[in-house]
Amino acid sequence: MTTPKRWHVVATAAILLMAGTPAVVASAGPSGDADRRDRTTWAATWATAVTRGNATGLTNTGLNNQSVRMVVHTTVGGPALRVRLSNMYGEQAVQVGRATIARPNTATPDDLSDIDPATLRELTFGGATTATMNRGAELLSDPLAFPVGDQSDLVLTLHFPTPTGPVTFHGQSRQTNFIGATDLTSAADGAGFTIRPNCCWFFLSGIDVQRKLSPGSVVVFGDSIADGNGSTVNANKRWPDLLADRLIDARPDVRTPGVLNASLAGNRLNHEGPEPGAGGFPGYNELGPNAVARLDEDVFSQTDAKTVITHLGINDIWMSGDSADAIIASLRQVNRQVQARGLRSLVATLTPYEGHGNPGVWTPEKEAVRQAVNAHLRASSEFDGLLDFDKVLRDPAQPSRLLPAYDSGDHIHPNDAGNQAMANAVPLRLLGL
Repeated sequence: MTTPKRWHVVATAAILLMAGTPAVVASAGPSGDADRRDRTTWAATWATAVTRGNATGLTNTGLNNQSVRMVVHTTVGGPALRVRLSNMYGEQAVQVGRATIARPNTATPDDLSDIDPATLRELTFGGATTATMNRGAELLSDPLAFPVGDQSDLVLTLHFPTPTGPVTFHGQSRQTNFIGATDLTSAADGAGFTIRPNCCWFFLSGIDVQRKLSPGSVVVFGDSIADGNGSTVNANKRWPDLLADRLIDARPDVRTPGVLNASLAGNRLNHEGPEPGAGGFPGYNELGPNAVARLDEDVFSQTDAKTVITHLGINDIWMSGDSADAIIASLRQVNRQVQARGLRSLVATLTPYEGHGNPGVWTPEKEAVRQAVNAHLRASSEFDGLLDFDKVLRDPAQPSRLLPAYDSGDHIHPNDAGNQAMANAVPLRLLGL
């Protein structure tokens, strides 16, 4: 969900790619005689949901002889990585001129665009340093021997030498990213990156690492509450980040699952991103297609997914005035599809939002819908588990409102403390731990 007071996210960006010197990486599968203890597999450490560029602005006009530098925060680590790019929503083929990956320069922590040049590596695609993403297609890099730590930052830089056209992107990174003219993929500092938005990953959809005996990954399928609206920028305080912290602390070994945040601010179960909403909200492409339509790309395509946490529906209430029956029907459909894939399906209750936005955004009638959805979820035996985020975040004295200590100030999105409370409320046994 997005805040009605801030209708439009600046559609600027920064994206990824990693690079390195060609390296031979162990096969992801064992040989017939291989010791099982040496078996390796690919596991997702980071992912984001992507959408179509907006109708106006940079995400519509695209990039042209520009570089984008992005910072991403991993969940689990491994000795090698590969990167997934997406041109799923593009209108033409997109050329990647060069891509690099590095670690941040810890000597200049206040400038996140600075990299440690000693760690700079080039990413390749089929052995080549340039590649073309076909229209509507994904592009997977070659494996690169580049050790990745648990909960570590990676700095990824891509150069797009020719016009990209409308981009495929994620609009709410809660992370400062960087855009500059010409090929800056080897630049050690950020002097050439003159555009520095607190948003946007362009064309990047995931990073995998090589691991031993991975237990798979947890996919968080949500809206702006999981996407981090209200949390501190550049601090990785979204509740899925903080859940990953808990998992690492609880099981700091190869059995720790990665946590993948496939959430989209403003996403709805039953409506398309450009559809307008209550209180004058105009709608945008970056809010994504209806959530049921997102399942194949944002959930089922994730590397070695094992558990899905669905936290959606509040935007259908405040933006679109949907009935409890309509919201419940779509949540049940998501659940059926997740379980049909053999994945564990968890669902979360809808959290309070009285006081948010303009008149008509919250009404007693909409609150009754929220309560009806939550009552159904608490009583349902269809899902494999329930996360009662409503109980965690609500003010006991005014249950239709967020607890003030957890309110970011817009009365719908939790602050860092609220995100921590949500992460702490996830029973690890429901994740198979």
